[in-house]
Amino acid sequence: MDPKTLDWGKLDFSYRYTPYRFHSYWQEGNWDAGQLVSENKISIEEGATCLHYGQQIFEGMKAQHARDGRILLFRPRENAERFRDSARRLLMPEVPEEHFMKGIKETIRANREFVPPYGTGASLYIRPLLLGIGENLGVHAAKKYLFLVFVSPVGPYFKTGFKPIRLKVEEHFDRAATLGVGQAKAGGNYSASLLPAKIAREEGFNEVVYLDPIEHEFFEETGASNVYFVFRDNSIATPKSPSILNSIVRRSLVDVAREDFGLTVAERRVSVHEISDFTEAGACGTAAVITPIGTLGYRGKVYNFYADGKEPGPITEKLYKRLTSLQAGDIEDTRGWIEEVEL
Repeated sequence: MDPKTLDWGKLDFSYRYTPYRFHSYWQEGNWDAGQLVSENKISIEEGATCLHYGQQIFEGMKAQHARDGRILLFRPRENAERFRDSARRLLMPEVPEEHFMKGIKETIRANREFVPPYGTGASLYIRPLLLGIGENLGVHAAKKYLFLVFVSPVGPYFKTGFKPIRLKVEEHFDRAATLGVGQAKAGGNYSASLLPAKIAREEGFNEVVYLDPIEHEFFEETGASNVYFVFRDNSIATPKSPSILNSIVRRSLVDVAREDFGLTVAERRVSVHEISDFTEAGACGTAAVITPIGTLGYRGKVYNFYADGKEPGPITEKLYKRLTSLQAGDIEDTRGWIEEVEL
């Protein structure tokens, strides 16, 4: 793939080969120094725990060009912290913050020509992975691990871009158990969402939003992002649950809404019985930043929000513009959220 021939503004969210990725191995209590490799295939043992028992975690991050040419990361050390949290939950060795950042930055530098130009709406998606490998058979933690980082230039996560999507409120499938691994960024959480999402698309929706696995009344998250809801008084609520991912973008949205715009934000249980009180809704995560939710389908009834579900609401639009402007370096970062990748 030649970056000179890419139409950056028309990229979708899919894998594209880039020349280099970072590999580092853990064995007998230590991480090696790691190195950049060009091969985008890995060779692991057939008994690897990542293959049999799902001992695997990942992260999602983005790098993008600022107007002045700098390459910027958004709160990357919080991704490193969440990566360590996920590793602990799946009994994997933690990747130290500096080693994590080394892998991220070396991979970006080596593939810097694939960081999309400023203003194209595209970004360089970064995928850190931690895999349990080695010769294993029984259900126990692996004795060897691979930490790898690869990158790919991408466009918007949803093909519609910053346009409202339709979500089905899912009652027949659970995303994760209350005391399970829903709070970890583990691959199994996402493979479990494939069938419900397929069914929802066949019914005319873009994705599903899950309810809590016990009462099936309180919103959790979608298959790939957290959610928030705006009420008639312009207050905002984001679901609080032990089984959802601790989204960095969601936390950023909460801070921006409170501190920059003076909005009231509650992190609480949000019931499906409150749907008729919503005036706006949104999905938030690394890939999409914020995607407006225009419609929720629940028990055969369709609920449309701002502009009959056809346009982003004013609060959602305001939050999206502020977060994307921060990420691109267009406005001053007063919180220390932005980190530059020095070339």
